[in-house]
Amino acid sequence: MKDKMKNVSLRTKLIMACTAMVLIPLVLTLLSFCLLRLYMTHRMGSQAALIFAEQKISRTFFFDMFMAIVLIMFFSVYMFRGLLHRWFVRPIDELSVAMKNIAEGNLEYQLNVQYTGEVGELFHNYEEMRLRLKESTEESIENEKKNKELISNITHDLKTPITSITGYVEGIMDGVADTPEKMDKYIRTIYNKSNELNRLINELTFYAGIDCNRIPYNFRRMNVAEFFQDCVEEVGLDLESKDIELNFYNLVSPETQIIADPEQLRRVISNIIGNSVKYLDKEHGKIEIRILDEVDAIRVEIEDNGKGIAAKDLGHIFERFYRTDSSRNSTKGGSGIGLSIVKKIIEDHGGYIWATSREGEETCMHFVIRKYKEVERDE
Repeated sequence: MKDKMKNVSLRTKLIMACTAMVLIPLVLTLLSFCLLRLYMTHRMGSQAALIFAEQKISRTFFFDMFMAIVLIMFFSVYMFRGLLHRWFVRPIDELSVAMKNIAEGNLEYQLNVQYTGEVGELFHNYEEMRLRLKESTEESIENEKKNKELISNITHDLKTPITSITGYVEGIMDGVADTPEKMDKYIRTIYNKSNELNRLINELTFYAGIDCNRIPYNFRRMNVAEFFQDCVEEVGLDLESKDIELNFYNLVSPETQIIADPEQLRRVISNIIGNSVKYLDKEHGKIEIRILDEVDAIRVEIEDNGKGIAAKDLGHIFERFYRTDSSRNSTKGGSGIGLSIVKKIIEDHGGYIWATSREGEETCMHFVIRKYKEVERDE
């Protein structure tokens, strides 16, 4: 019986409950009248008949009373059924229609939350679920679109150096590089293009680590002046070969220290400078690195005299996959994840980063990292 009732609809159960509310009281009332008459007849015999006759309690009286009770109960049940339909059946039907729309993928179908109490809370929960599903679906679609764009960008970035490497290798094989000077030029070009490929692969590997929250950090205490001097010397050779002027200004105390991962912080400097070099459009390229004292922190500024960033793009350049209009229209390529990696590393160091720019003139990246301070112990 219990298993059969599980398959009965809620509407049918409510009708059965209403019917039971009518029939059970009626049966009990009729049974009570019959038992009362039998009791009086059994106890009083013929005297009971006289009493009924004297009081004019007839069958017609019992019938009229019974019918009145029936009508009152049917009217009550009718009113109760209407209230049940309004309070429960209609909201459940509306919720059922809404859930069908969700199942069919229509996440725009809204429920008008006009009910209160438990039903109103149920409608409110549906709306919250719908909005979260919609947000999640839109985010998935956006991520899929960005992933496709990333693949397209990476394909372009990979194809360019591979094509160059293939071309120069074929030139060597065909004997085009027939002088030591040409051979040296071809080999250097192949080496530089190979480094580009390596950088791109490392960037993608690091990006995968960001998505899985598996960035390998090795934090340690290090001297600011020494670290940035090493960085400047490292990138300086590459910039010098590209005829780009590099200036370095350290305005913090020589003893200043920070807690950081030197490898990942080098990645930050490399990505920012690499981005600057990519979009330098002046005949004489110039990059400045400044280390400023911010009392409890240091502020690093890396400024270039490149093409700058439009105001509408400036607030989005640290987003994953974001590429400004100028970069889309350029032949420089770029996966659009370099600055998002920079932002992630700086934030994981407890710092923050932002950019300022004047379109057509300059761009400056600023990031702040707290200083290391010895904890004074009471003796």
